[in-house]
Amino acid sequence: MNGILIIDKPSGMTSHDVVQAIRKKFKTSKVGHLGTLDPMATGVLPLSVGKATRVAQFISGSPKEYEGEIRFGFATNTYDREGIPTTEERPLEGGEVGVSEGIRSLTGILEQIPPPFSAKKVGGVPSHKLARRNEAVELAPSRVEIEQFEMLRLTPPLMTFRVVCSPGTYIRSLAHDLGRRLGCGAHLTALRRTRSGEFRIQDSVLLAHAAESDLIPMDRLLPSMPRIEVSGPDEIKVRHGNPVSAAAVREPLARIFNKEGEFIAVASVENGLAHPRLVLTSITSNPSDMLGCIFIERD
Repeated sequence: MNGILIIDKPSGMTSHDVVQAIRKKFKTSKVGHLGTLDPMATGVLPLSVGKATRVAQFISGSPKEYEGEIRFGFATNTYDREGIPTTEERPLEGGEVGVSEGIRSLTGILEQIPPPFSAKKVGGVPSHKLARRNEAVELAPSRVEIEQFEMLRLTPPLMTFRVVCSPGTYIRSLAHDLGRRLGCGAHLTALRRTRSGEFRIQDSVLLAHAAESDLIPMDRLLPSMPRIEVSGPDEIKVRHGNPVSAAAVREPLARIFNKEGEFIAVASVENGLAHPRLVLTSITSNPSDMLGCIFIERD
């Protein structure tokens, strides 16, 4: 049971809750998520299962794409609808023109400050724990890229929107910052992730309906990497972490498969050689070939 499962995360669950549910459902502890979603949010939550947890480090989560709703009028301490108001209610002024100008100012490369109620750590402590104790939280800004920030519909005090951004972007902070720029305060009221890297909402399944047949198999992962096929002595070399020829490969990373079509390694390519960085076990291999080479990782 190895591969990627794209869950359409329901609202009200943490990403860890979803991981735990799949661990229980599939009866395996080898499950992880590829990027968290806030409990309020719904949508694309890719999960790695089995051997896929090892290759997850090579799977790009960029870009992220969201659709959601912002309410203008006041800010909250969590930057979303679940928080406590922190400003007095004020009407949105300036209409679509003013909102469009605010959106343009929040597009491109930004130094974004995460919400105080987040998993970002301050002195080794998650900031949300400090915020719940009413302790001052000062978070360093993070550089993010907002590729697209589009207003879909404005019916004050609500606005629906679409965002395409880099991993690590807090859409709650984007809503909060837009409210500050418009002088009326704002917070996020709904959020749905429709894309995470190569994984899209149309390929997702509901948590309650998830089955082993929904797994994207190992041989379909990392499709942008060139494929190298090996057999015989070269396969044994790869299993032991030794390089093999990759003269025709021009990319820095490649996938290595055996003649049975099993995905057995991810390799870095240098000077015409593929150096295994991650070696996966193979269920069809001679056990004597597998001794001492379950997992190899190099810097």
